[in-house]
Amino acid sequence: MQWWTWIVLGGLLLVAEIFLPTDFFLVFFGIAALLVGLLGLLGVDLPIAAQWLLFATLSVVSLLLLRKRIKARLNHPSMPDVDPLIGETGIARDEIPSGGTGRIELHGTTWAARNRDDRAIHSGDECRVEAVEGVTLDVRLSDQRPTVPYRR
Repeated sequence: MQWWTWIVLGGLLLVAEIFLPTDFFLVFFGIAALLVGLLGLLGVDLPIAAQWLLFATLSVVSLLLLRKRIKARLNHPSMPDVDPLIGETGIARDEIPSGGTGRIELHGTTWAARNRDDRAIHSGDECRVEAVEGVTLDVRLSDQRPTVPYRR
């Protein structure tokens, strides 16, 4: 095939990815076609069978190696980074029994919290974040007591 045919095919596949619900598959076939066309444009003269083999290999290998990673990044571009919350201290807004759940305030935001301590956390107590599971913080009672009582 002529090099420009591969370029046109690659462009059509990329445009089809935008308009069709293909779940992010056609991108890899489109890029592979563009690469085969670029090789032809640069003067690499491959037999038609070698062009198709190169197209298929590039498509499948890139699909298997890259699709999952790229799709995960595209689906969660604005996920907040909550790991820095580990070690931070919040103020309990509710009574949270040992092993129970309640609410704490941390950095001006109210969070769902799970008490991982063997002691109950009382409203106004300081508690330290030990882990983050989704939007729930695993907390333990801080050794320090608040200097100012918590007001609702």
